[in-house]
Amino acid sequence: MRAAVDNRTALTGFPHLRQDFAASLVVFLVALPLCLGVAVASGVPAELGLVTGIVGGIVTGLMRGSSLQVSGPAAGLTVLVFEAVREYGLPVLGVIVLTTGVLQILMGVLGLGRWFRAISVSVVEGMLAGIGLVLIAGQLYAMADAEAPASGPAKLAGLPATLAESAGATASLASLALGVGTIAVLVLWKRMPKRLRAVPGPLAAVGLATLVALVFSLPVATVEVQGLLGSVQPPSPSAFGGLADLGLLATIVAFTLIASAESLFSAAAVDRLHDGPRTAYDKELVAQGTGNAVCGVLGALPMTAVIVRSAANVQAGARTKASRVLHGVWLLLFAALLPGVLGHIPLPALAGILVHSGAKLIPLRGIVSLWREHRGEALILVVTAVSIVAVSMFEGVLIGLALAVAKTAWEASHIRLEVIDKGAGPVQAYLSGNATFLRLPKILDSLEALPQDRPVELDLSGLHHLDHACRTALESWAERHSSAGTEPVRVTAP
Repeated sequence: MRAAVDNRTALTGFPHLRQDFAASLVVFLVALPLCLGVAVASGVPAELGLVTGIVGGIVTGLMRGSSLQVSGPAAGLTVLVFEAVREYGLPVLGVIVLTTGVLQILMGVLGLGRWFRAISVSVVEGMLAGIGLVLIAGQLYAMADAEAPASGPAKLAGLPATLAESAGATASLASLALGVGTIAVLVLWKRMPKRLRAVPGPLAAVGLATLVALVFSLPVATVEVQGLLGSVQPPSPSAFGGLADLGLLATIVAFTLIASAESLFSAAAVDRLHDGPRTAYDKELVAQGTGNAVCGVLGALPMTAVIVRSAANVQAGARTKASRVLHGVWLLLFAALLPGVLGHIPLPALAGILVHSGAKLIPLRGIVSLWREHRGEALILVVTAVSIVAVSMFEGVLIGLALAVAKTAWEASHIRLEVIDKGAGPVQAYLSGNATFLRLPKILDSLEALPQDRPVELDLSGLHHLDHACRTALESWAERHSSAGTEPVRVTAP
């Protein structure tokens, strides 16, 4: 009788424990292959992806912010991490991630989290599309068991020849076939019977690829296993000396902006999926920063909130943050108790998962609809994506932001000139809107086209804004028009 009372008390204290426990298992099965795939694609030991997933679940998961959002290593930062590791080395990655976390905590404490919602959606989608393109190109080389070129354009240009060469080599062909098969399973999994779909698609795809590779003894590369503790590499004091390098500082800024924007945009998307408490953006930014600071101390990958895992968490029936904390516990137990399993996972299968994830980052349907309704925004999206592929992540995002600001400034400077000429008496000109230097040529052309031998009444009362350049130009025009022998221009001030 007493045991029954204790059980009821436990359930009362955790009324949603059953739903959260079941959801945590689903999220764990979704997160496991993604953590490994992101780590391998980033050029770091696979276990570091699990470390970030564990920290994202247990550390960030316990903190306040967004109750159902799940954090971990994300495909959106893969390209940036790979470039940073290649240029500065793995020991400096911890410094980058730790500094990124500290900056995120500061921004959250200063209340800057909500301002990330002001970033143009087209720039963010263009950023993700650019990342997706580079990710797909790079992972196709991994699927074909070939080394990818360094730059984005070189990756795209060399793909046809690489794929053609892989068709003539047994090992490359087997690797490519396994990767393509993994993608096929991911695409077709939604059409499988409901009972089968209880297993998450990424886990099923990797599991089947591993089974095929073992049964047929395929000559494909597999994950290199170092062990969880062996892969952890805290940054040494000497690694912090790189913070004096402007290039490294620019990389940290890129990490901070992209990780923060992706996490907060993901939070907004997750809020639309459930009816529970809404995200506290500043607290969520502090939580993400704390997780990244811990990951930096451990020398692991950076983390963001991940929409795939978060959506799986909500759809699996999670009610509280317990589900994401438990998913981190399951990742820890797996990495600690079953590390040998990782050594059997084929790398082309993980590459196939990343190719599929990269494709989902490219909003093809969204671009088409955006082009029909807002061509300027569609152009910003495409230019941002192409710039990331052609130049680099940081420069591409800056180009996109500059275009968004220029477009906003152009639209904000909208002005209308209405001329009323009754044939006799003064010509009446009404200016309304925002008079800025951006529209100054148009304003002057219209005013200078007015009859020179007639008096003019210029009404500026409809202007919301009149900058110094326009005011000076209008005064000069009025003097020139009055000097022709007509009556002085009458101006109604704004």
